[in-house]
Amino acid sequence: MDDFSSRLARVTDLMATAAQRSGRNILQIELVAVSKTQPAEAVQEAMRAGVTRFGENKVQEGRGKIETLGRGIWHLIGHLQSNKVRDAVRLFDSIDSVDRAELAEEIDRRADQTGKTQNVLLQINIAGESTKFGCAPDAARALAEKINALPRLCLRGLMTIAPYSPDPEKSRPHFTGLRELRDKIESETGLKLPVLSMGMSGDFAVAIEEGSTSIRIGTALFGERVKLKQRLPEDPSFTEST
Repeated sequence: MDDFSSRLARVTDLMATAAQRSGRNILQIELVAVSKTQPAEAVQEAMRAGVTRFGENKVQEGRGKIETLGRGIWHLIGHLQSNKVRDAVRLFDSIDSVDRAELAEEIDRRADQTGKTQNVLLQINIAGESTKFGCAPDAARALAEKINALPRLCLRGLMTIAPYSPDPEKSRPHFTGLRELRDKIESETGLKLPVLSMGMSGDFAVAIEEGSTSIRIGTALFGERVKLKQRLPEDPSFTEST
């Protein structure tokens, strides 16, 4: 039977194998189930199977699930517009797509209003793709230091989306690049950036081998989904990220 539990078992087995190949422990790696475009019933099934972390692309879509289902650790993994920051801070445990100083400052301001310390990741456009959001690698150190100086933000690490390829090995140089960038920022600034969020359904094993501590898995867990841009064609900010 190809239900959620069986798909989760396959993903977990692949995670363990990749971790073992690279001399790591699977407990060092977070599994974020990307629930964007999935109905609340699918998320409930994932929760019953033991999944605790979920990733949403859109604040509005995430709001309905979070307010209905509640329990869990919720990650915002999609591009965040400034006018959605108030709700994002209220709803999400981690905002994993911070890519500019102005956005970080607005998150800090909204977090201060609610007395919350907001976990964030710095999104890096590691391949320099014009179609993707993210901070350029050569600007990452300065932006990381700016984010770290904001009193209501907790910068936990870096996130990237590798260019799509049917061959997961094509992602390896990009994952290596993010790890090396993280190490360089840490050594030059003294910042501690333990989280490397990289790897999706097609390439997460390679990402784990290259040091990922957080993988974002959608299709491999939930199966093929209806694309959000087919459901919401008026939304020009939609991008595939899992």
